[in-house]
Amino acid sequence: MSHDHDDRPGLNAAQAEAALNPPPGRVGGDLVTETLQGLGAATVFGVSGRPAPGLSGALRRSALAYVELGAENNAAFAADAYGRITGEVAVLLLTAGPGALAALPALQEAAAASAPVLAVCAQVPAAGLGGRRHGHPRELRDQQASFREVVKSVHPVRTASQIPSAIAAAWESALTAPHGPVWVEIPEDVLRAETVLPPVSALDATPRELYPRPELTLVAADLLARAARPAIIAGGGVVRADATGKLRALAERIAAPVATTYGGKGAFPWEHPLSLRSWPGDPRVTELLEAADVLLVVGSGLGALSSGGHTFAPRGRVVQIEADAGKLEANHPALGIHSDAREALDALLDAVEPREDATAADRVRTTLETAPDPAAAAQGPGPDAAQGLSPAAAAQGPGPDARVLAAVRAALPDTAPSFWDLTPLTTLAWSAFDTRRPNTMHSAQGAGGSGYALPSATGAAFADPTTPVLAVTGEDDAPHTAAELTTARRYGLPVTWLIVDGDGDRGDGGDGDHEDRDGGPDALRPDLVALAESLGVPALRSTPASLATDLTTALRAPGPSVIVLRAR
Repeated sequence: MSHDHDDRPGLNAAQAEAALNPPPGRVGGDLVTETLQGLGAATVFGVSGRPAPGLSGALRRSALAYVELGAENNAAFAADAYGRITGEVAVLLLTAGPGALAALPALQEAAAASAPVLAVCAQVPAAGLGGRRHGHPRELRDQQASFREVVKSVHPVRTASQIPSAIAAAWESALTAPHGPVWVEIPEDVLRAETVLPPVSALDATPRELYPRPELTLVAADLLARAARPAIIAGGGVVRADATGKLRALAERIAAPVATTYGGKGAFPWEHPLSLRSWPGDPRVTELLEAADVLLVVGSGLGALSSGGHTFAPRGRVVQIEADAGKLEANHPALGIHSDAREALDALLDAVEPREDATAADRVRTTLETAPDPAAAAQGPGPDAAQGLSPAAAAQGPGPDARVLAAVRAALPDTAPSFWDLTPLTTLAWSAFDTRRPNTMHSAQGAGGSGYALPSATGAAFADPTTPVLAVTGEDDAPHTAAELTTARRYGLPVTWLIVDGDGDRGDGGDGDHEDRDGGPDALRPDLVALAESLGVPALRSTPASLATDLTTALRAPGPSVIVLRAR
């Protein structure tokens, strides 16, 4: 019997020589860095100082760029953002015990956003595992158990020879739809022990494709073609699958209005005649979607944030396309199609018959025109008053937040990503902000904690140092991550940090002299402009009237900058 091995990876002459005569001085950590490089990694994130025993020297010997942040949680947020922006695996290096646990909220955020993050974490020496408690520093009874219900997959390592295969398997898992964070755990003694294993080469971790079942595609295509009032909800899975063009083609073929979830912003063109823009937010949009006789949900599980706290109640047939099998029919009975959004939409385009409906665009326009634009109401008449904002934000009411949001939209380049902590301005932006490009607006929707925006913007800047990045934070949360300004300054990153005081409307006449919400003097609050300047970062105070100009200038300038805004 003959075997064809031509598809197996081979070695060139230099690799063969290195395999037969491994260079001296290598340790388990070198197997980690060699594997990462072989899989295509170029940048890894961690904390200042020693990332983990055995890895410091290995990083110096490698071609990997090690990005140092001030704390593990911030390094994890940066890796999350890098993975979201690039669509590639973002590598995160963690120490055992408290360092690992500090990254847990950020990994939960990555899981919610399906960001491909590969966390390589040290563990106490192998002798302390398996219930044997030797009292090692940072010892946890079962460290990986803390992460198993958060990450997509767990890959424990116990010997040096297991390292390449475990990391390659984790890499494949992170990139197989649905993308997500994965966990590799290696004992410290394995990382620092010398190894005679040859340098790692010839790795293959190609992600598996997730195609729809053909019989389900046929049924879905028939339902959509025969529907009288079809509609589409597009979630973040459309953006992550790079399926925005296919979504538009399908919507136009069947004349279906399209709304996007907050995570799916940018999945469909904002000004398209069939665009219902971001949803939920306007009850009129909700009614149009609920009244659809066939509702196609693509790349969303319609969780609490995407369904008005689980109040959304579709009355027609639901067809759901979702890469995460656990989300299929989790909230609504549906024809569930387990597939990557791009593959499923491509299959539907091949199967569905065109549907004519000259009234679809009129129904969308009527729905959007039934509510006043909050930005226009706040700023008064003018050709640019409503730039980038949607009538869906009318539920928020006109006011200072709408003016600030309009100024941000006017200043932010279409290609520039933005990262938002949870503030009142962010909740308005979810409904009202026109991203104009997919994958450019990101917020903490998974873990929901503070301190997300600045370290995430830092990670995104490493993904593309030529494009400015905006971070938006409330004044009360800003001190939590201000130290990462030193990271942005050290690397010269084009990160602009907008810090918004949402409590500015206290009748102080606009001069900024007032007492804080607890009755103490305003002087008790940190002077964030002075803090930024003390770190060598340019900073200024802005007003809603000057914000668009100030932001435009800051975003065009090299390096980091800070703008502190009294919004009201």
